[in-house]
Amino acid sequence: MNCDLLVKNGRVVTAEGVDAADVVVKDGRVAALLSPGAREDVRADRVLDAAGKLVLPGAIDVHAHLNDPGFTWREDFAHGTAAAAAGGVTTVVDMPLQNEPALTNAEIFARKHEAVREKALVDYAFWGGLTGDNLDRMHELHEAGVTSFKVFLGPVSPDYRTLDLGVVREALEIAASFGGLLGFHAEDYSIIRHEEDRAIRAGRTGRPDFLRSRPVDAERIATAGVIELARATGARVHICHVSHPEVAELIRRARAEGLSVTGETCTHYLVFGEDDVLERGMLFKCAPPLRDSAAREGLWDYVVDGTLACVASDHSPCAPQEKDESEGAFKAWGGISGIQSLMAVFFDRAVHRRGLSPSLVAARLSEGPARIFGLWGRKGTIRVGSDADLVILDPNRGWRITEESLQYLNRISAFVGLEGKGVPETTIVRGRVVWSDGAVRAPFGCGQLVRRRGA
Repeated sequence: MNCDLLVKNGRVVTAEGVDAADVVVKDGRVAALLSPGAREDVRADRVLDAAGKLVLPGAIDVHAHLNDPGFTWREDFAHGTAAAAAGGVTTVVDMPLQNEPALTNAEIFARKHEAVREKALVDYAFWGGLTGDNLDRMHELHEAGVTSFKVFLGPVSPDYRTLDLGVVREALEIAASFGGLLGFHAEDYSIIRHEEDRAIRAGRTGRPDFLRSRPVDAERIATAGVIELARATGARVHICHVSHPEVAELIRRARAEGLSVTGETCTHYLVFGEDDVLERGMLFKCAPPLRDSAAREGLWDYVVDGTLACVASDHSPCAPQEKDESEGAFKAWGGISGIQSLMAVFFDRAVHRRGLSPSLVAARLSEGPARIFGLWGRKGTIRVGSDADLVILDPNRGWRITEESLQYLNRISAFVGLEGKGVPETTIVRGRVVWSDGAVRAPFGCGQLVRRRGA
């Protein structure tokens, strides 16, 4: 058998298990999985020896803000996808906001693709945006290939819009007609705005005041409303960045009823807590906010049982000055840069610190995202016929995140200083090595647009 690439001697990880196997790659896809000793007839143009290491499916980060086009002083596709490659992420599903303009119709989809296509180091897909005045463009966005539609129920930046549940209900009815997926930033607008205004009127604008302005009640109420509308319309809904087990429990119960409700959490909710905001400042500000230690530990149960089928980064970079809190915590940028650390951090916390199988990493970073966001069959696992999106990871090699190690345009992150074990050493996209030995190994522009299956 002639092939382009042979990854030999590794232990291949899927959501189903970990098995010793050699991966044969031809024309960008997995051509065969061979048991040890069965590769004598394989003739490969390139051979990578993964002895002592794991071979995982590339991570699919379904929640990232790469800010391109429009806000490229925060991040751009070149830096963002280089960081993704460095961290074992082979497909990025980019959000429609922190783009200028927001991705709300098929024409903007095409323009965004044109703007980023020569910068991408890994594959990418797009969320579509819902801003209330573009419900009549949902079908065309679906046909263009968006994986999903992003809705904000809580406060959002001026370039986007918060939607009320009446508009959301109509959008869900439309989405149900073609099997579309709506993803929600689920926090109640009225609670948050009232608490912010009350704090500001009293001259309370510090770190504790920001945390109090976004109580878990606001997240729970908004999520419950979305679930009720999913029940009423039969539409598919996805709750983004779940921060608390009480919210995850609502999703679990909805799924037990047979509703099409899925959820994700993010590595920062699994690692950090509200004390980090209080003690270390605005690098840890995000929305929903970090919760207490009991909530952080409780989220893991819902990750393990599959209620939260995706773990994403919600990579939301900014320039350093935007984290300044000299005018109070409310005005500082809310977001954490985390795409590069997604796989390493989750692997360390799941496998080394909790004794869980590496299969959980494949399930939550690859298979779950691919199934929910319409990429399954091409992305999300290592099997014959799938794209050869592979990560060779040394499970016992230690790492420490430093500013110098980050590939971001702005090298700031709450994850700086964190230590663990499990380094994604080599990242392969469709059979091509894009990152290895700490450096980019392919030309920018080799990443490709991936459309939802059926588009």
